[in-house]
Amino acid sequence: MMGDYDFEQAFMLRPIGYVDRDEGDDELRGPELRARPARIVLDPKVRDGLLGLEPGSDVLVLCFFDRSDREVLQVHPMGETDNPLRGVFATRSPARPNPVAVTSARIEGIEGNVLHIVGLDALDETPVVDLKSLAEAFDAPFEA
Repeated sequence: MMGDYDFEQAFMLRPIGYVDRDEGDDELRGPELRARPARIVLDPKVRDGLLGLEPGSDVLVLCFFDRSDREVLQVHPMGETDNPLRGVFATRSPARPNPVAVTSARIEGIEGNVLHIVGLDALDETPVVDLKSLAEAFDAPFEA
């Protein structure tokens, strides 16, 4: 049953950390950026949440692409005008109404509240809003 949902309501997310990259990495995009190692610096208050993660673990990193255009609803995938115009929900474009990004990354090391990772496509100082252990039962396409 369709209700009177309030699409104007807002809620707050607080970052649990941020992406820390080496100088020059922000010039890269896509696979080139993902291939570069990065760090996620976590708020020390959430450090206990790392229990059970270890080097070699794959995690889903949820970031808020705070520099993305939130007004764009259609894009040419990968910024290539030869690609047909698509709605942002049919792409992985960072431009979207709520620019929440999800990327799988591999943990290469953990030092205190800092994760050393590879596979992340987020720029330096991008807020990290959550980490989730990669679980095939939930992260593979559903099959009935």
